[in-house]
Amino acid sequence: MTVPANEIVVRSPIDGSEIGRVPATALTEMPQIIARSKAAFESWRQVPAPRRGELVRLLGEELRRDKETLAALVTAEAGKIVSEGLGEVQEMIDICDFAVGLSRQLYGLTIASERPGHRMMETWHPAGPCAVISAFNFPVAVWSWNAALALVCGDPVIWKPSEKTPLTALATMRIVERALARFGAEAPAGLLQCVIGGAELGEALVDSHDVPVVSATGSTRMGRIVGPRVAARFGRSLLELGGNNAMIVTPSADLDLAVRAIVFAAVGTAGQRCTTLRRLIVHPSIRADLLQRLRKAYASLPIGDPRRAGVLIGPLIDAAAAERMQAAITRARGEGGVVFGGARRTAEVPAGGHYVEPAIVEMPAQTATVREETFAPILYVLGYESLSEAIALQNDVPQGLSSCIFTRDLREAETFLSAAGSDCGIANVNIGPSGAEIGGAFGGEKETGGGRESGSDSWKAYMRRQTATVNYSDKLPLAQGVSFEI
Repeated sequence: MTVPANEIVVRSPIDGSEIGRVPATALTEMPQIIARSKAAFESWRQVPAPRRGELVRLLGEELRRDKETLAALVTAEAGKIVSEGLGEVQEMIDICDFAVGLSRQLYGLTIASERPGHRMMETWHPAGPCAVISAFNFPVAVWSWNAALALVCGDPVIWKPSEKTPLTALATMRIVERALARFGAEAPAGLLQCVIGGAELGEALVDSHDVPVVSATGSTRMGRIVGPRVAARFGRSLLELGGNNAMIVTPSADLDLAVRAIVFAAVGTAGQRCTTLRRLIVHPSIRADLLQRLRKAYASLPIGDPRRAGVLIGPLIDAAAAERMQAAITRARGEGGVVFGGARRTAEVPAGGHYVEPAIVEMPAQTATVREETFAPILYVLGYESLSEAIALQNDVPQGLSSCIFTRDLREAETFLSAAGSDCGIANVNIGPSGAEIGGAFGGEKETGGGRESGSDSWKAYMRRQTATVNYSDKLPLAQGVSFEI
């Protein structure tokens, strides 16, 4: 059957079956969509922040009502196991709770002025329409990290989800509509919009002078395009890009704890998280024992239909992802790697899906293949002698998202967290690199893009800072002792 040019066919990675068809947004519609968002900003920025928080509170309530339904759609469209689908929607609920509290805490500063009779202060104002460009692996949570904060900060949001996962986006927007209806007329038309389609829609948002903030999640390749184009028009980009995350396992580590953390971090979401554990840096004194435990754990992992109880590893998103995994394993072998697992799985899995066995690859060194992120369940194993060598090895990749160390030695732990330790945006002790909570700002350094989303003070990315000085005296002294009498 011929598919109309303006229609996107959505296929489930579980079995390749068609689960929906979605009308694509025409590129010619983008100026009107952006203009609608700009108009919404004119009124939304004047709504008091605590009142804006009420809309987010209602959104959280509506998400609670439909948590299981939306999570099931995440599983069907992105291939996540049931608990991960539920966890993703819970993240949305959690960030709504966080943002509601934040709506009463958009604090500025009062600064001591050097001039008598003057008061200086710092105020934060809404920045304007915010574009959110999200990826397939967290099809709804990443939008909520940005949208909940942007809304309480006074910004309308235009969302371009991955064209691989448009159904979850549209379902989320139906939930949003219920929250907007309950909120009432203070929410202007165009406050929350969603566009469905390919890269050309993202480019329209990236290039628009009327969209001052662009939050983009995806590959480093994508970030190299988005960052400079937004900067060229003096916009603000919030980039969440690739990760090549490592765990250092020291001789004092609790290996039972480490094995549990490694397996979840390395194979959860079939290795398709930006925080997936991709490099294991192990001391020789425990390497053989740890690898024996890992091989045993990997051999017992249930792989298959993510909707089935007990399954821990679902499919890769598509054929291209499976091919990239096999190509990376082939390159690693050519660089001296010894591979355990990594084969395609065809038995006892749904036909039409792309299922793989997670791979453990022992490498002689941190080669070019190891330094490159492959979005699949491949765990490269490296050795080290001294802690300084392990930290240097961990940091010697282009990416800088998440990192961790397993140790019972306080000095090792504190060294890892110090300025001379991990160079990543996230650094953990005795916990894996994935599973970040919404209370802390999420993001990384280097080719990960430098952006921060979700908790802490990441709200500042959605606002503009203004320094204001009030003269309540009857004189006009100048700063720095400058004299200019007329």
